[in-house]
Amino acid sequence: MRTIKLVGAAILSALFFTSCSTVALTGRKQLMLVSDSEVLSLSNQSYKAYMDSAKISTNTANTEMVVRCGKRIASAVETYLKANGRAAECANFAWEFHLVQDKTANAFCMPGGKIVVNEGLLPYTQTEDALAIVLGHEVAHAVAKHSQERMSKQLLASYGAQALGVLTSGKSAATQQIAQQVYGLGANYGVMLPYSRSNESEADHIGLIFAAMAGYDPDVATGFWSRMAQAGSSVPEFFSDHPSDASRIANIKKELPEAEKYYAQYKATNTTTKSSTTTSKKKSKSRKSRK
Repeated sequence: MRTIKLVGAAILSALFFTSCSTVALTGRKQLMLVSDSEVLSLSNQSYKAYMDSAKISTNTANTEMVVRCGKRIASAVETYLKANGRAAECANFAWEFHLVQDKTANAFCMPGGKIVVNEGLLPYTQTEDALAIVLGHEVAHAVAKHSQERMSKQLLASYGAQALGVLTSGKSAATQQIAQQVYGLGANYGVMLPYSRSNESEADHIGLIFAAMAGYDPDVATGFWSRMAQAGSSVPEFFSDHPSDASRIANIKKELPEAEKYYAQYKATNTTTKSSTTTSKKKSKSRKSRK
């Protein structure tokens, strides 16, 4: 028995050190047994099937807000990744932001940056800044590669000591089987398994910072989550495996000072840019008037 345990530990150690990556911003190490290309290919099947059946929102103003907010956050995220030696990761994203006709207060993100927001969530966000908290959270799932991590853990749980062999032979069949469970391939397109509470907490943290990087006020996060908490059982999926209301809000309050630094930096940079532009316009007008 001791020998089996030692062999198992050695295999896990080998898997971790040969298939390890780190999460942007937090630096947390994670096990990755599934490649980005495999995850994108498999998840896109479910995403396409979901969008083929979904009813796109006809509210132009709200749709434009979702797209505008999402693109602003995505741009800030890619700027951050490029500035921190992770430019290669940007190639994995083909950002899409959609608002659909669904009364449930929910949103989800597929690998590669495919994000869907239900109209039923907007009464709780109320403002674009609060919407940014949600979109930042969803973008964080994609950037932190939580789907890949979840599939990797399921591969390890399903194959145990054989996981090392799965990595070198027959992994396509194995990953497809796991993907069918995770992304609902088959009869339940668009139905994703919930993330773990640790992944959700990490997405809260990273998403708060991403929203702040894009110039959205992170202080609105506590108000938004409080409104969601008051909704109780009327918000089933979005809270399915998320941290409890009280712990989530408490954690966000602790993380706000860090996010507020990024928000202050954004405001300072953009104020400087606006001031420079205004000054240039004034000088241009002055030169024209002297002529």
